[in-house]
Amino acid sequence: MAGVSLKCGDCGALLRSVEEAQQHAELTSHSNFSESTEAVLNLVCTTCAKPCRSKTETDLHTKRTGHTEFVDKTAEAVKPISLEVPKSVADCADASTCHPEEMVVPEVDKKLLEELEAMGFPTVRATRALHYSGNASLEATINWIVEHENDCDIDQMPLIPVNTKVEVPKPSLTPEELKAKQQELREKARKKKEEEEKRMEREREKERIRVGKELLEAKRIEEENERKRILALRKAEKEEERRAREKIRQKLEEDKAERRRKLGLPPEDPSAVKPSAPVVEEKKSSLPVRPATKAEQMRECLRSLKQNHKDDDAKVKRAFQTLLTYVGNVVRNPAEEKFRKIRLSNQSFHERVGALQGGIEFLELCGFEKIEGGEFLLIPRDKVDMAVLNSAGAELDSAIKNPFFGVL
Repeated sequence: MAGVSLKCGDCGALLRSVEEAQQHAELTSHSNFSESTEAVLNLVCTTCAKPCRSKTETDLHTKRTGHTEFVDKTAEAVKPISLEVPKSVADCADASTCHPEEMVVPEVDKKLLEELEAMGFPTVRATRALHYSGNASLEATINWIVEHENDCDIDQMPLIPVNTKVEVPKPSLTPEELKAKQQELREKARKKKEEEEKRMEREREKERIRVGKELLEAKRIEEENERKRILALRKAEKEEERRAREKIRQKLEEDKAERRRKLGLPPEDPSAVKPSAPVVEEKKSSLPVRPATKAEQMRECLRSLKQNHKDDDAKVKRAFQTLLTYVGNVVRNPAEEKFRKIRLSNQSFHERVGALQGGIEFLELCGFEKIEGGEFLLIPRDKVDMAVLNSAGAELDSAIKNPFFGVL
């Protein structure tokens, strides 16, 4: 396959023609070139049609303009390279009498050239910019590149007659103006730094708020789990006490029967102790009756709901879960009215809770009140009782998890 580029054996640069190779050799003193089948990249910006010859150029172009889309047209630009050295002067009638003026690459500030190359600018473009900006400064050179990046000859090495003397233009600013300009630049840099610090402080504050919210939520969940654990322990203790009392009662009955047997007495007739029942009942009735607590009322309401719909366990469980969601939303967002207000005509609410006997009664025990002619249920903000709501949540959680709840 014929070569499509020349490759510098010293630095690896790919060049499209002998002219570019000559310019590269004059600028870098490299002389080791060979034909290569590797094509020179031709990445064209889809927005402004700017051609780029390397990934570094595309990155720099994107950074300066914001353009990010490039089309690879390398295959379209590939053509076999000609190794013929172009003539200095075309169509010279008499080479012996034709004395073209020798052209050379202008001298530029080597330090500025190195800085531009380190920033990713091609050597040819950096040299051209330094030459035409008068080697004034790095800022002036970059400004020149930005202003002329769409020029068709931006990547052509500048040539000047060998005897041409390039003088660095003198600054057009007076010392006072230069000092003022420097002060202005320093002030801009200071303001920019302050703005960046403020922005970083805002970001840090947002992060602190986010972490704080996460910690509060984690603490709330931990407290909720601890509360549930304590309730479960208390329930287990009560059940253990009940079983112990029952065991003692059975033991007393067995001892009593054993004593009667030893005395030769017949077993006690259960009907014989019935006459004493009215006396006991009368004694009990004379005692003050303790009113049922809110938690007991809620438990009885849930038990009644399950008994009324015992043929459809799935519907009952869905009702309990929906009620738990309503209660939990109010506990977590007591200030939000949308969580404290329920439309009774809502189809989803009616299917899950409203249509079941005992569902609305349970919400009323939690503090919900009917308003607007019975169209809504609402807990007023000043009547939100966290203790009642927590009790409601505990009763619902127990009803959901206990498979024997409401069976007896």
